[in-house]
Amino acid sequence: MFSIHAVRQLRDFALDVRLSVECGETLVLIGENGAGKSTVLNLISGILTPDRGEITLGERTLFSSERGINISTESRNVGHLFQSYALFPHMTVAENVAFGLRCRRAAKPEIAAAVTEHLTAMRLADQADVNVGRLSGGQRQRVALARALVLEPELLLLDEPLAAVDMRAKSSMRKELREQIANAGIPCIVVTHTLQDVLELADRLCLIEGGRVAADGAPEEVLGMRENGFIASFTDG
Repeated sequence: MFSIHAVRQLRDFALDVRLSVECGETLVLIGENGAGKSTVLNLISGILTPDRGEITLGERTLFSSERGINISTESRNVGHLFQSYALFPHMTVAENVAFGLRCRRAAKPEIAAAVTEHLTAMRLADQADVNVGRLSGGQRQRVALARALVLEPELLLLDEPLAAVDMRAKSSMRKELREQIANAGIPCIVVTHTLQDVLELADRLCLIEGGRVAADGAPEEVLGMRENGFIASFTDG
């Protein structure tokens, strides 16, 4: 299980969120641009530091202002898939997926076996030696996901995971993404601006407004809050 209660002063408001996600559960965050959704992910992964609060993952405390704990980003074992995918353009598919394992100084046979396994699972085995710059948006998304999952993270963060995927491929990619998340069996948090992503990926839905949790519950419950201006435009859009 993952939980966060974090406060951080942003330019226009103080972000103050309290969330938890069970193993195997996917929590989707929605809200206006600038509401703090991506900031929440960055606080969890360690890219940003809360002013105060606590972040726990399983039995480990990743951050605690009270106890003076702040585990480094690379030691948190959190997979963070950025909207841009942040792939290394000068590397091949296999080299991108292997990068994190090499940073951990894993043995070469272990790296080779893990990369082959994850590329096969993502249907990318025949693209292993291809430079990532030659791939489609959907293929790059699968490479980024494989790179995150090959490290066997305890938590997966996905920021607009389908934003760069061609419209025609999004439906199949959602199903594939849902399957990969389920297979990982770990807590997952997804940020999206797309209703279809919510309908196909969310076990639970959270609305963030001005850095705070405005609603948190079953997707149908939150989407049923038609009196909320954002929800009304989100479901009509």
